[in-house]
Amino acid sequence: MSFAFYLISALTVAGGLAAVLLRNIVHCVLALTVAFAGLALLFLQLDAQFAGFAQILIYIGAVAILVIFAILLTRDPQVSQGKGMFSRTWVTGLLIAAAVFAVMGWAVLASAPALPNETSTPSVTVLQIGDALMSRYILPLEILALLLTAAIIGAVIVAMHEKVRSK
Repeated sequence: MSFAFYLISALTVAGGLAAVLLRNIVHCVLALTVAFAGLALLFLQLDAQFAGFAQILIYIGAVAILVIFAILLTRDPQVSQGKGMFSRTWVTGLLIAAAVFAVMGWAVLASAPALPNETSTPSVTVLQIGDALMSRYILPLEILALLLTAAIIGAVIVAMHEKVRSK
């Protein structure tokens, strides 16, 4: 394994831990974005270009930005954040994260003998996936885009009505 792999892995784990341990929710989302970027870099290093670029476009470009906008639109500015940088329940979060990591590590190690020794490289390229999405699967893609747009508009309307009621 190369030095770059260890560096990217450390960046991803640090971003995930910061997302769990930090107290300020905006900082948590930004740390989660760093973890998403680390995962995208790991995908790209493993020659999984579609998964890496989808990670960048979907998780960093859409989900993280949407969560930040939702937080900024719905947060009450008069609510105090409390003191300290870390959450009061950081130990619980760390224990849950360690337990999930242990179970996932056990599952990977237990499934290793069942995997075949030779793995075939998929012959599907990013261009072929893009052509399939823009030709054969265009209707489900457009329906999903409309559904997500309606969900965002609905969330903004609900947040606006709650702010009006609280005043």
